[in-house]
Amino acid sequence: MIRHGETDLNAKGLLQGWVDEPLNQNGRRLAVLTGRAMKGIHFDDAISSPLKRAKETAEIVLRESDNRVRVTTDDRIKEINCGTLEGKPISVMGEAGRLHYEDPFHFAGFPGGENILDVCERTQQFFKELIMRDDGKTYLIGIHGCALRAILNPLYGDPTDFWQGRVPYNCCVSIVEAKKGKTRLIEADKIYYDERMIVDRYRMFL
Repeated sequence: MIRHGETDLNAKGLLQGWVDEPLNQNGRRLAVLTGRAMKGIHFDDAISSPLKRAKETAEIVLRESDNRVRVTTDDRIKEINCGTLEGKPISVMGEAGRLHYEDPFHFAGFPGGENILDVCERTQQFFKELIMRDDGKTYLIGIHGCALRAILNPLYGDPTDFWQGRVPYNCCVSIVEAKKGKTRLIEADKIYYDERMIVDRYRMFL
């Protein structure tokens, strides 16, 4: 599972949600570096959020890792819907924003959008259906920061800590093993590029 690369809205510190923002130049560079570092990993299939930034990231990683796989999409792994606050600065959330990051399970949700439990429900439904296939395939999943934390929440050592200390970095990779209905988190938030290129825009909250 890979979080998408950087977008212009990311770089400006704006809430993205369901805004269909493409990768910027740096986002594509991070995806290229990640894909090249993942050469030797064979993917049988790929599923992404339909939002451009996630799908493009998955396509670049597949291309650069020499995997000729077509990316299909699933709405259930889209990012959290930020409702009327999409495209606005994170700072406009005020205390609600702090609650979203510090105590997300008690965050009422974005006006006109979703809360954390909504995202957990739809992403985990997708994940359970994928696991039930038990087809022995290796999948690349293109996803978003909040959606990644939501889909993996039951697999973390402490599921009560939703953010696991931080919002996932752009193009970080988490690896899950699924066999006969049982799942295990092998690695979380692995970075395949130089860590000096990491930008953490959420440090003020977490």
